[in-house]
Amino acid sequence: MKAVVLAAGEGRRLKPLTNRRPKPMLPIAGKPLLEYVLESVADAGIDEVVLVVGYARDRIQTHFEDGDDWDIDLEYVVQEKQLGTAHAIAQAEGAVDDAFVVLNGDRIIEPSAVTSVRDRLERDGGPVMTVTRSVDPGAYGVVDLDGDRVVDIEEKPREAASELINAGVYGFERSIFDAIRETPAGETGERGITDTLAGFVDDGGVPAVRYGGLWEDVSHLWDVTRVTGHVLDRDGSTRDGDVAKTASVADPVHVGAGTSVDANATLRRGCSLGENVTIGANAVLSNAVVLADAVVEDGAVVRDAVVAENAHVGANATIVGGKSDVLVDGELYEGVQFGAVVGDNATVGGGTTVEAGVVLGDGSTVQAGCTVSGRVPSDTEVRRG
Repeated sequence: MKAVVLAAGEGRRLKPLTNRRPKPMLPIAGKPLLEYVLESVADAGIDEVVLVVGYARDRIQTHFEDGDDWDIDLEYVVQEKQLGTAHAIAQAEGAVDDAFVVLNGDRIIEPSAVTSVRDRLERDGGPVMTVTRSVDPGAYGVVDLDGDRVVDIEEKPREAASELINAGVYGFERSIFDAIRETPAGETGERGITDTLAGFVDDGGVPAVRYGGLWEDVSHLWDVTRVTGHVLDRDGSTRDGDVAKTASVADPVHVGAGTSVDANATLRRGCSLGENVTIGANAVLSNAVVLADAVVEDGAVVRDAVVAENAHVGANATIVGGKSDVLVDGELYEGVQFGAVVGDNATVGGGTTVEAGVVLGDGSTVQAGCTVSGRVPSDTEVRRG
């Protein structure tokens, strides 16, 4: 049996982090999101994987190549336009010969989710879908069960009638491709797989596999630090860099190869540093993710933040952190734990204060001594008044 993994999406709500990399390649504790998915597939005993790629697909194909390093055989198919999950699955029609499992390439799950669906599919046929509980069900597809069958799916309701959601792992037979072709496109031209499954729901329901293991979704910028912390809690610390003896480093943290943490710096639990990062003397990082080749200078304080590749946080700068209200695509998210995102190649000058909820676009520059709030577009320079 093959697995089809959907990894074509752009991740618009995660900009600027997805300006140069597709959402499945966002680093979590030193590895791309997609790597965790492929590891779960391999650990479930499936060694043939079809990756549906699209946006910035070169980043995915260059990293994973033929899959040998993960003991799987990888085949790539391309979704040229991102027209929904059903449309993405349809691109794999020529690559699968029999029943197959489908997973999202941007959600971290345990192998048991895959094996449960595979076993149910082999025993009873498809379609099959996983359901799990969520503390925020209204952000996903809320499901209603009658016994072990899904009898209703409502996408992102204003008021969720259930804590159970669609967990995004499916089992299908090849007949699903005919069902997808018969699914009308929405106003935007997209076809979602839950739209296709609605027909099966109306015809008596879709068999559900309950799943209670790790299920981590990265949909917003503040999810990067949150999910990194959860993965580190599960997997423990990795310290491949050079940490000064007088630095204070809590567990669990990730310190990538070629990274240096200088004297008296502090890394609190949940921090993740990519490869070739420099953390200066007396710097303090808390709930922070710093991507490859970035620099945090002496005495800087970085809380609840993502510092992207090749970005620079100057000496004694402060990213305040804490709770903030953030507007994303016209929707206000109140009280999220979000300090800031410093985009790729962006610079925060020395002595600057970055207030909670700030998003600095790629290549932006904040001059020394400024106080900055809100969103700063890419390639913008912020100066003192």
